[in-house]
Amino acid sequence: MSAGAAAAGGRLPRGLPERLPDGERLLWQGAPDWRVLARHAFHLRGLALYFGVIVAYCFGSAALGGTPLAGAAVSAAKLAGLALVPISFLAAYAWAVGRVTVYSITNRRVVIQLGLTLPMTINLPFAKIEAAALKSRADGTGDISLLLNAKDKVAYLVLWPHARPWRLARPEPMLRAVPDAGRVGQLLARALAASADMPVAAVPDTQPGHVAAGSKAPVAA
Repeated sequence: MSAGAAAAGGRLPRGLPERLPDGERLLWQGAPDWRVLARHAFHLRGLALYFGVIVAYCFGSAALGGTPLAGAAVSAAKLAGLALVPISFLAAYAWAVGRVTVYSITNRRVVIQLGLTLPMTINLPFAKIEAAALKSRADGTGDISLLLNAKDKVAYLVLWPHARPWRLARPEPMLRAVPDAGRVGQLLARALAASADMPVAAVPDTQPGHVAAGSKAPVAA
């Protein structure tokens, strides 16, 4: 969704807790790609591979143990059917998360609307953001993590799955599986840089695909 979609006709934009005050503009709004979210946040491919190996092992063990191939195949099919239950659940959960989540970037803050059973909105003013980093993928999607000031913390469990993995002591909110992440990252970098009274320091990131960003270092794919 594009920038100007703010409050046409005075209506409250989806994903925002209230009408934007004077001087604040909606620059971008979007949602996670649920398929990418399923693969990378919920590790659906790894789970499917895990169950696939188990099914193949059980089929091979039964066949080598003297069980007729038809019987071994039936047993493997039953096990595969059971494996589809958690896989389908995670896929459905990723789809639901993608449906209810809205990421918003204004010229003053980042807003994350999340929650299936208990919807909530997390406001992250630029003054609280110390740095941002982009992890891009070959398909154009990516994750944008936000390092907050040490005194400004949001509980990891409240954020999940919109949190950078394994950052438990100092949780980092994350815009996950964002389509066209390079463009969105650049837009956020320019907005952060434009906040002259809220400078954002660059933070190095050595992981492949990550580019640290701040007021003097734009996010890039």
